[in-house]
Amino acid sequence: MKQGNIKVALVGNPNAGKSTLFNALTGLRQKTGNFPGVTVEKKSGTFRIEGLESPITLVDLPGTYSVYPKSRDETVVMDILANPKHPDFPDVVIVVIDASNLQRNLLLFTEISDLGIPTVIALNMLDVAESMNLNVNAVQLAMQLHVPVARINARTGEGVVNLKEAVKQQLGATEKTELRYFYEPKGSEVELIEEVKEIYNLDNDYVALQYVCQHDNFSFLEQPARTKLDKLIDKYSFDENHFLASETVARYEKIKPIVSKAVKSAGPTQAPFWTRKLDSVLLHRVWGYVIFALVLLLVFQAIFAWATFFSDWLDVSAAQGIEWVKSAMPEGVLNDLITDGVLTGIAGIIVFVPQIAILFGLVSILEESGYMARVMVIMDKLMRRFGLNGRSVVPLISGVACAVPAIMTTRSISSRYERLLTILVTPLMSCSARLPIYTILIALVVPSTQVFGVFSVQGLVLFGLYFLGLVGALGSAWLLSIFIPRKEPSYFMLEMPSYKLPRWGHVGFSMYESVKSFVLEAGKVIMAISIIFWVLASYGPGDRMENAETQVVSRMNAASQEEIDAAVASARLENSYAGQFGHFIEPVIKPLGYDWKIGIALLASFAAREVFVGTMATIYSISGDSEDVPTVKQRLVQEKNPDTGGQMFTPAVCYSLLMFYVFAMMCMSTIAVVYRETHGWKWPLIQLAYLMVLAYASAFVTYQLLS
Repeated sequence: MKQGNIKVALVGNPNAGKSTLFNALTGLRQKTGNFPGVTVEKKSGTFRIEGLESPITLVDLPGTYSVYPKSRDETVVMDILANPKHPDFPDVVIVVIDASNLQRNLLLFTEISDLGIPTVIALNMLDVAESMNLNVNAVQLAMQLHVPVARINARTGEGVVNLKEAVKQQLGATEKTELRYFYEPKGSEVELIEEVKEIYNLDNDYVALQYVCQHDNFSFLEQPARTKLDKLIDKYSFDENHFLASETVARYEKIKPIVSKAVKSAGPTQAPFWTRKLDSVLLHRVWGYVIFALVLLLVFQAIFAWATFFSDWLDVSAAQGIEWVKSAMPEGVLNDLITDGVLTGIAGIIVFVPQIAILFGLVSILEESGYMARVMVIMDKLMRRFGLNGRSVVPLISGVACAVPAIMTTRSISSRYERLLTILVTPLMSCSARLPIYTILIALVVPSTQVFGVFSVQGLVLFGLYFLGLVGALGSAWLLSIFIPRKEPSYFMLEMPSYKLPRWGHVGFSMYESVKSFVLEAGKVIMAISIIFWVLASYGPGDRMENAETQVVSRMNAASQEEIDAAVASARLENSYAGQFGHFIEPVIKPLGYDWKIGIALLASFAAREVFVGTMATIYSISGDSEDVPTVKQRLVQEKNPDTGGQMFTPAVCYSLLMFYVFAMMCMSTIAVVYRETHGWKWPLIQLAYLMVLAYASAFVTYQLLS
């Protein structure tokens, strides 16, 4: 039996339970990245099998209905399975099959089996099949398919031990199991296959056929090899479309008798009772939209109602901790760097952990329950009016978490036209990076009163901002569709899963992963920029800062020491490197109600939107006039407008900032991923330009109307 560096691939149709099984097998031993050579997200993890010394690497391949790809994500499957030299090429493939739709799921299995890779079937969703009056005989299925079949329930972990034993059995096979081939070449295909096998040193007929049909998708084939295959196609007059049609028909002809023997009906076959009842309401042409809006409203209400206590506690605790460190350390540059730079940056990160955790937890519940698929269906008709389709909902909703992975999920959209439109408007969805900005500004100017005794006004405003982002995305898609010509037809097909109770372990894991990502990934950027801006705000060109301090002291010699210290701190900040740069851009942002300090934070947030709050906290901690360390919110409340002497963050300024961040493309990572997905700078630059114009115009109008 093979020992060490064992790889197992997980393959299956969408909604067959593949990701659930992956989580059940690997638990917390997971990591994400990209597949080698392609910008497709890769999930991998490890699990152990009793009797094997080394852990097994499990690679979760993108969900697909067939080995013939319809999207960029799906090309990864055959790019790996047809290339034994690929670092993720598996020793065993686990094909996850939905027992309630056996015939369609077996199509993918027969294709994988014909590749000659040792295969195990994980027969999932047997409970759903039983609720549809279907009894699936796993033993009969294994006898006919000539592969191990393990009955599992990926949600509960039932049968996972037997699945591991089946994998171990395939790994320990001393000789190849007798394979049942489900497609046999015909006519000229035989000669074509033999020539391809000889040229490329292949020993499997179906792999050779994949070279013929998919060579343009294979990253491991150089251009000369692709050209040679094109010549072979011409030589044998190979018709790919005819082959694919005849192959599919031939496979289903062999699958049907297998299913008829393995599956017995115990009564009328129909969807589960509660699925039918709930769908009659949630997919209703009127109530479906009303319920979706209420669900979103409740989500944003929960963010404020549940997170406020924890956020306030973290904010106060962070301020007290910084004050203790400031008093415990000797005065000097190191004290200022650690307290005003490093610790203030950390405070700007952790204070928003509760909101991030609750948002991701609630979104995970919607996905786990099966409701998110219904949202795609009811939104398809609406989306088409704006040049999109139902699948565009997934990236748009994912954009509420982060635009970068959301844009990457557009690969599941088969239409290049609709994919491009979705990429261009996804950043308008308010991502979690905007949440810290929204919550702190809303807390400054919106009262925490209740409406009808249920809804918080702050929650309603937050819901309004997210809804405004959606309206902006749809409106922009419609406008862009006028200028971008459609060159291909569009279609939308989706298999909806049955409703399920959320698995709280998975919900908790999703919350943990989101918080970890925010703290470690976004946190690193916030920390770095906080420190950089502390340096820029603490030092200036030549002796400008010292001269400014001297002038203030001489001018205010009759004032109290506290007033002098505050004026000196403000003057030094204004004459620092950061202050000088802020003054340079101030004329451009003045019509929006912003001063040079806000301008510095705006520029800093181009690296990452969430940096805005941390940068403001750092800047105002340097220019603060209180001996006690204030919270982030208190720093903004205490800031004075140098022109009027009143409060800087008035409702007009706060709402102007909110409008700016609803529409602004303030994220270098998003620009980078759009460049990568569109293969050039044309569309990222167009996207950046139209979003910045939209952000500036909306902020300008808002400030002028409210001031």
